Amino acid sequence: MKKILIAVDSENGSKGILSLFQNLVWAPENIILLHVEQLEGNSMMTSMLSDAEMSTLKESLKGTEHKEKLDQKAERVLSYYKKALGNGGLINIKTVIREGHPSEEILKVAEEEKVDLVIVGCSGKSRLQRFFTGCASKEVEKNAKMPVLISKGNGCGEHAHLWSGEEAYAIR
Repeated sequence: MKKILIAVDSENGSKGILSLFQNLVWAPENIILLHVEQLEGNSMMTSMLSDAEMSTLKESLKGTEHKEKLDQKAERVLSYYKKALGNGGLINIKTVIREGHPSEEILKVAEEEKVDLVIVGCSGKSRLQRFFTGCASKEVEKNAKMPVLISKGNGCGEHAHLWSGEEAYAIR
């Protein structure tokens, strides 16, 4: 695989991704680190917005303190992971910041960048929490046209999962 997309949400929340990535057998030629800024509420709220409503929301947040804080967090998170991956000898790392619904933006960037694999973390939400707020990793896994590697997190099971089409493989 030549190009991998790694979606990260926070310094602590996605640490399982680093561990998983460092245990891969091969090093990709290129890595795209993606952070999706969640503009308002939870992912279910933003997923119900039409494109026009999302555009209006993005426009109304420009220049606000809230947007500045989102941008600062995104830069901090991406810098953290870029440094961690760089310490492992990887140099072709591109960082991308998007706004909106996490799973939709992850899938868009994966298609635009023509990646061979997407790596996402699992939040460890309960079924009830996922029902109300959604789960980006599950949505990415269901809709991606390329393999998706889901890193375990709190409450996500004992191992990571590689989803390729309809098949899942446990990675221990």
